[in-house]
Amino acid sequence: MNLVMLLEMAAAGHGERVAVQCGGAALRYEELFAASGAAAGELVARGAAHLAFLDVSGLAAPVALFAAARAGVPYVPLNYRLTGQELDALLDRIAPAHLVTDPQRAALLSSRPGASVVARDELLAGTRATNDALPWPDDPEGIAVLLFTSGTTGVPKAAVLRHRHLVSYVLGSVEFASADEEEASLVSVPPYHVAGVAAILSSVYAGRRIVQLPSFSPEAWIETARSERVTHAFLVPTMLARIVDSLAGRSVDFPHLRNLSYGGGKMPLPVIERALELFPDVEFTNAYGLTETSSTIALLGPEDHQRAAASRDALVRRRLSSVGQALPGIQIEIRDNDGRLLPLGTTGEVYVRGPQVSGEYIGRGSQLGPDGFLPTRDSGFLDGDGFLFLQGRIDDVIVRGGENLSPGEIEDAILDHPSVAECAVVGITDLEWGEAVAAAVVLVEGTSASEEELRAWVRSRLRSSRVPSRVIFRRELPYNETGKLLRRVVRAEFEEGTT
Repeated sequence: MNLVMLLEMAAAGHGERVAVQCGGAALRYEELFAASGAAAGELVARGAAHLAFLDVSGLAAPVALFAAARAGVPYVPLNYRLTGQELDALLDRIAPAHLVTDPQRAALLSSRPGASVVARDELLAGTRATNDALPWPDDPEGIAVLLFTSGTTGVPKAAVLRHRHLVSYVLGSVEFASADEEEASLVSVPPYHVAGVAAILSSVYAGRRIVQLPSFSPEAWIETARSERVTHAFLVPTMLARIVDSLAGRSVDFPHLRNLSYGGGKMPLPVIERALELFPDVEFTNAYGLTETSSTIALLGPEDHQRAAASRDALVRRRLSSVGQALPGIQIEIRDNDGRLLPLGTTGEVYVRGPQVSGEYIGRGSQLGPDGFLPTRDSGFLDGDGFLFLQGRIDDVIVRGGENLSPGEIEDAILDHPSVAECAVVGITDLEWGEAVAAAVVLVEGTSASEEELRAWVRSRLRSSRVPSRVIFRRELPYNETGKLLRRVVRAEFEEGTT
């Protein structure tokens, strides 16, 4: 069981199909298989312990991913926005490494100790090479991918995904060769995000053409989706929100688009409602997962979206704010601080178990409990039908006078206001209560709302302890490049008294 198995089956089944393209360049499945073999041979010859990838999305990313698997070394995609010092620290941790990067960086890093450096063009030069005889290890316990966390609260952790985890995810969620030849999947997330890795593996196994978008902008996404006749796409919520805003008042002409998947962060209800109106013929899927779970573990599928959007039942309609139900083979539980199972409808920590769940870090071992469940550090609850509602990170819980307050619950209430486009709720230092509730708000363009109006709005819907003591208005909220809200930045603004 090795990731190469997925590519080998695709190359044998439809080798002449285009596997991946970026701009005017493309690789067919048989070429991707050959290129990965040539690159793997180079890896073995250099004696590298890891294949590091430091570049934007493009043809080189899938070549590097499968080359590492064929050579039996971990694939380590790195954030191309890292500072020089941050990059050096990570490269030291994976030395000796073979580093694939852009030509400019390759020249700058060529003499760096602990890494042999190759420009992406050199890696792709093996497209027409034949090295199919190179055997690859078939150990399911081999490390396939190492993904470094963002390190926002300390030294980045290296999350371990073994071949069995990723193959289990693909086999459990994708049917082999299920894609028609005209199907194309637009990938906008960066290659160092688990969704970027999962998108490559899933599309390869399905036989779908992968269209790589190196740098996201709503205009570039719209143009690429139309010109490349994209049928499937994955977006983080902030990307979908920007696309929806960009399409306001314009013709929504995407005749080939069939499915839009989103995940990686909380989707504001007004955004998905507007998207459903803009794309009435497109099926929407909300995918929830973590790096440690090899991507998706729960889905809110197209029928769930349609049923919830059309329902007059408040309990059914609120499922648009959920991340759906667990995938087959995945178990989800909600537990309290002591690890005890909580009843349905009660908020606690989300625990997950399944064959694709790793929960392992280099130097830290497995974080799985004796029962095989992984504590996710996400807060949420399950309804009576197994739909999972996330309330934010456990670490983001606001403790006011001994009472635990969920930022997600307060954000949902504020987002119900017709003038609010985005909202971030955080806890700030308070001498009397320990922590107080504060909200940063982005208003819908052309509308207005005052701090007292929003406070009164929350007061009419939630208990008084949840009413923000402070509200600031911003033109935009801080997100990282994978769409995660940077609450620490919002919190720092309040603590420092800046807006």
